[in-house]
Amino acid sequence: MLLALLFAASMWFYVRHVLVPYQRADSAVHGRPRGNLSDLYPRWLGARELLLHHRDPYSAEVTREIQAGYYGRPLEAGRTDDPKDQQGFAYPVHVVFLLAPTIGLPFPLVQTGFRWLLILLTLANVFLWLRVVRWHPGIAVTAILVLLTMGSYPAMQGIMLQQLTLVVSALLAGCGAALIGGNFILAGFLLALATIKPQLALPVAGWLVLWAASDWRGRRGFLWSFGITTAILLAASEYILPGWIGRFRDAIAAYRQYTGGAGSLLDVLTTPVMGKIIATILVLALAVTGWRLRRVSHESEAFSVMLALVLAVTLVIVPTFAPYNQVLLLPAVFLIAAGWKRFWSRDRLTRIVCGFTFLVVFWPWLTSCGLMLASMLLPSDVVQKAWTLPLYTSLGIPLVVLCLLTVFAVDRLKDKSVVG
Repeated sequence: MLLALLFAASMWFYVRHVLVPYQRADSAVHGRPRGNLSDLYPRWLGARELLLHHRDPYSAEVTREIQAGYYGRPLEAGRTDDPKDQQGFAYPVHVVFLLAPTIGLPFPLVQTGFRWLLILLTLANVFLWLRVVRWHPGIAVTAILVLLTMGSYPAMQGIMLQQLTLVVSALLAGCGAALIGGNFILAGFLLALATIKPQLALPVAGWLVLWAASDWRGRRGFLWSFGITTAILLAASEYILPGWIGRFRDAIAAYRQYTGGAGSLLDVLTTPVMGKIIATILVLALAVTGWRLRRVSHESEAFSVMLALVLAVTLVIVPTFAPYNQVLLLPAVFLIAAGWKRFWSRDRLTRIVCGFTFLVVFWPWLTSCGLMLASMLLPSDVVQKAWTLPLYTSLGIPLVVLCLLTVFAVDRLKDKSVVG
């Protein structure tokens, strides 16, 4: 417990007293603008302009207004040091329905309220995913999991940036928990809402639709709920902004262009060609596994393992690699943690993989502790120069977790009773 508190405190120290001060100083040196820097703001302003003033949130005019709030001024093409991310409204239109209750409020108030909402949703994530993976640790272990989750860099980054990924993660966790509890209608509704970030939600939706269609009589409530809710969201979106799908597609293409054609984590760690080959292999392996498990009961361990696998593979192949997305690794991490003793006693190779995974995952906390200690002996500007240190393993975390989860899945799915 004390170690978990130390890790959480050190990560808070790193973000507040090393990373953010460095970013502010660097922006001042290069003349980069810094406004509210809230990832909610482009979505909120787009929703307000669409619902109140009937303006196209994907338009260049609204994008410049978004930049004025997000960065403090519109970006200028002639300034080479200006950020590349144009902060356009690169979301499906139906995100505005979730934000509609807030569009009449001043954004500073919305920003404060949303930050607290994200804290609560991240906390709920822990308990929902524990239910999904059927792990019931004691109070002390649960408290440690809460501290490490809330004190992790992905969670802190998501909360500080006010990233909607944390909302999507909670919706997916709620969907999983509802399925485990047999509430298929609620699960379908929550999954449809999670499609505000289609790149994160659609892989899960693809497998769950296959799973539900494999037992129409018993699972049709999920399909009806997901299908009807999605249809309503799409129809309402088309009603308030006809032709929005084409605009959304253009916004995504523009986003990829001004971010340098951002690829997946695999593309970055290898090459774009090799990354796509590996991603294809992973998707095929996941599809084969999903087909084999399409008839498993929602009450089986295999169902939980498959959900964790889909999310872990999604993070590896999705064409963005922001650390805040790693909150979706929680079910995989919980499965691994619950079976750690089994892993460690398996064989020497598995122990080596476990040790390496432990080092990669805990590296941010270990180094943030080091920076906190160094701050007691060194000037703050010297410590800030090491701001990249806790981020060294960020790209590797989804990969090592996926590898260890795969070992866990192969081991557990060999047991017919687990699959059954």
